[in-house]
Amino acid sequence: MPYHFVPKLNAKTDGSHYVVEERVKMTGGSYVGFLAHDNILESTIRVYTGSKYTDSLVKDVVVSIPAETPWRRQVKIFSTADEVYVTYETPGDVVEADDINGLQESLAATQKEIEDYRTNGVVDGGSFIGE
Repeated sequence: MPYHFVPKLNAKTDGSHYVVEERVKMTGGSYVGFLAHDNILESTIRVYTGSKYTDSLVKDVVVSIPAETPWRRQVKIFSTADEVYVTYETPGDVVEADDINGLQESLAATQKEIEDYRTNGVVDGGSFIGE
């Protein structure tokens, strides 16, 4: 089972911001999900059909702020494009319990897989051979 972790961004000591671009795959003309980083300056959110502010500007974008995690942003995007690019600025991320819990879950799953191989297979120089 593959796990995907987005590297966290430390706050910059000079007070400047990161400019982030996320590629989002559309499904059935829409996308609903959280942006990868926190503390996003909402006024900087832009969605285009091409990378680096190219092609068409997507105007059908709704930004929501969850009550329990006000540093996060959820977006609803509507477009006929197969994928779009969301660009925004952030001063850095917040590390929250969900981040740590995700790491712990992936570590526990990896440990279980190793134990399964240990019990049911032979480790041979880095490859796994079932018996």
